[in-house]
Parts: sequence; C-alpha cells; structure tokens
Amino acid sequence: MIHFRVRRWILAVTAGLALGSAARAADTLDQLLEQTRNARTKRAEVNSEREKRFLADRDQQAKLLADARAERDAEEKRGKDLSAQFDANEQKLKELESLLKTREGNLGELFGVTRQVAGDVSSVFLNSLTTARFPERDEFLAKLAKAKSLPSIVELEQVWFEMQREMTESGRVARFNTQVVTAEGTPAEREVVTIGSFIAMSNGEFLSYLPGLKKLAVLSRQPSSDLTGAAADVQAAKDGYVSAVVDPSRGVLLSLYVQRPGVWERIQRGEAVGYVIMAIGVIGALCALYQFLYLVRVRWAVNRQLARLESPTPDNPLGRVLLSFKGDPARIEEEAEVAELRISEAVLREVPALERFQAFLRLAVAAGPLLGLVGTVIGMIITFQSITESGSSDPKLMAAGIGQAMIATVLGLGIAIPLLFMNAGLASLSRSIVQILDEQSTGLLAEHIEGRRRRA
Repeated sequence: MIHFRVRRWILAVTAGLALGSAARAADTLDQLLEQTRNARTKRAEVNSEREKRFLADRDQQAKLLADARAERDAEEKRGKDLSAQFDANEQKLKELESLLKTREGNLGELFGVTRQVAGDVSSVFLNSLTTARFPERDEFLAKLAKAKSLPSIVELEQVWFEMQREMTESGRVARFNTQVVTAEGTPAEREVVTIGSFIAMSNGEFLSYLPGLKKLAVLSRQPSSDLTGAAADVQAAKDGYVSAVVDPSRGVLLSLYVQRPGVWERIQRGEAVGYVIMAIGVIGALCALYQFLYLVRVRWAVNRQLARLESPTPDNPLGRVLLSFKGDPARIEEEAEVAELRISEAVLREVPALERFQAFLRLAVAAGPLLGLVGTVIGMIITFQSITESGSSDPKLMAAGIGQAMIATVLGLGIAIPLLFMNAGLASLSRSIVQILDEQSTGLLAEHIEGRRRRA
C-alpha cells in the first residue's frame, strides 16, 4: 500500500511537472491535451524506430556469429586435413629417404669422404701462400665441406684439380703481381716471388700470408742482411740458379727467427750491469789495440837496430840501452858491477812502456766474470720478484729476469775471454822485446868485462 501511494505521488509530480511545462507552452487545456497526444505519438514512433534498429542489429550480429562459427568449423576441418597431410608427407619422406639411402649405396660413403677431404684441404689451403694467387678456391672448398647434398661430378673434379694445383705450385718458383700490405699497414701493388708454398719475397723483403685478408704482408721485422740479400738475388734472377732461403714450416721458423734479439738488444736487456761490462770491455780492447800497435812498431825498430848494433839510435829501446852505456866514454872504465847496474837501469827504464796496460787488462779479465755474476744475481732477484707478485711460475713472467741474468753472465765472459787472449799476446810480445834487451845488455856487459881484462 505504501509503495502504491509513493508511486502515485511520483506519477502525480511527474504529470504536474509535465503539465506545468506544457502549461507554459499552451494557452488552453485542449491545446495541452493535443500537445500531450502528439508527444506520446512521437515517443511511440521513436521507440518503434529504436526497436526496429535493435532487431536489425540483433539479426546482423546473429548472422556474423553464424558466419564466424562456420569459418571456425571450416578452419578446424582444414587444420585436421593439413595435419593428416603432414603426417602422410612425413611418412612418405621417411620412405623416400630410406629409398635414397638404399639407392645411394657407396655414394653415401663417397659423400662423407668428399666432405672430409674438402674440409682437410680447406684447412691446408687456408694458410698456404698459393691461396694469395687463387683466393676463390678456399671459398669453394669451405662451401663443399658444409654441403648437405651429394656433390656433382663437376665439383668432384674441381676438388681434384685444386689438390693437383697445390702439389704442382708447391714445387714451382712463381712470379706475379698482387696487393701487398706494407709495414705501414697500407696495401701496395708489388711484384712477388714465391718458392712453392714455403716462402714469399718482394723488393728484397720477406712476406707472410694473412689468412683473414687473403693477402701477403711484409714482415714487421726482417732477418739479417745475408738472408734479405738472398731474397733480392732471387727476385732479380731471370734464369739460371741462385741461392735462396726456404722455410719448410711455411713461415713458422722465419717468424720465430726474426723475433730473435740482435746484439745491441741483448746488451740492452743486460741493463746497467751490461753497460758497465761493455764499457770495460771497450776500454780494454782500445788499450790492447793501442799497445799492440805500439809493440809492433817497437819490435820492428828493435829488429832494425839489431842489424846495426854498431850505430845505435835513440828511436827504439835497444838503441837507447846501447847509448846509455856506449854513448859516454867515461863509463867504459867503470867497474863491472857498476856497468851492470847502469845497463839494468836502462833496461828497466824501457819495461814500463813495453808492459803498459797489461795490469788493467788483467784486472778487466778478472772483473768481467764478477760483474757478470752481479748481473746474474740481479736477474734472479727480478725473477723471484715476478713470481712473488704474480703468484705463479709462468715461464713468460720469468723470462725477463732469467734473460737478464744469462745475458750479464755472457757479457762478462764475453769480454774476459778476448781480453785474456789479448793480454797474453801483448805479454808475449813485450817479453820478446825485453828478452832482446836483456840479451844485448848482457852481451854488452860481457864485452865490457873482456875489454877491461885485455887492457889489464
């Protein structure tokens, strides 16, 4: 009852509002009634139109739904058909593969052997100097080694041809023009001479092969002049036979050979101790050379004086010894003991010049090995320090210290042994001259004693 009353009140209010709105537009109740009737008619028309559109949309959506379901059913059927076809194709493919293997027979083994041979030959050709002339063959062999199908007769013949060409070129001296990477890293067109697949030369320089670029490059460091001279002779030769350098390891030995340090580099690795040893050696060698030339000149002058003992000259030790006694007539009457002392004095006066630098050479001979030992100790200290710092005994880390130790020892012995022979030669030469002086002074003394006895 309460809900009914509320509903009637709401309807009354709504009608009142409507009547109030219509009352503002209409002057009489008839007009208001007509307007209300017209509003209801329009509202009914609008509702009818909306209902028609709704029904039309509903029919369209129902049609779309039916079409989507039909398309889904068709796709499901197509998927089942494709799945069945795929299974059938798989089965047929297996049957065909089985039939192919059956019909291949020995061809399957040939295919495997061909791929293996192509892979092996490709790895050999990759580092071969001949590839610099024929770069396309490496691509062909690499492609054949990765092939999934049987090779054709043409491809098999190509593999045989490339192998035969490699064997032929390995025994041939070839001359050709190609791009060469210089030491500055820029490519340049050069004439290249190759001896088989072992070594390549250009402009008197040895080349190495760069597999990544498929080009030849000048070695950053060239070997000694005798080897580069041989390379220049080979490149300049037009016919006949010339001496050549061949690396049987195809460049490995040459690359290791050029990494060897030179004499000056070895000395530099000896560091401060090596410089001191070399300085002592150079000074000793210069002193020995100077004294050797002096003794040779003195020996020549003494030999010349021996041929003319009756006319001594002061330009040589023997002449000065003779003049020290014969040049003063008052000394002829001296006693034998006094004369002997004067002659000995003259001989001793000549000895220091004849034995000059020998004491220093003996000192250098003794100091060389000792300084080398000092360098050895320093090198071992560096080696142990590198082991301590790195915590491992890697030979590469210890190489610097051990190298310094060994180089210092070699330098010490290297100056001691030659200086020892030099000192022995100088001592022998000086002793021969002193012996001549002693012989002639003794003869002069004997002559003096005999003269005094005849006069007595």
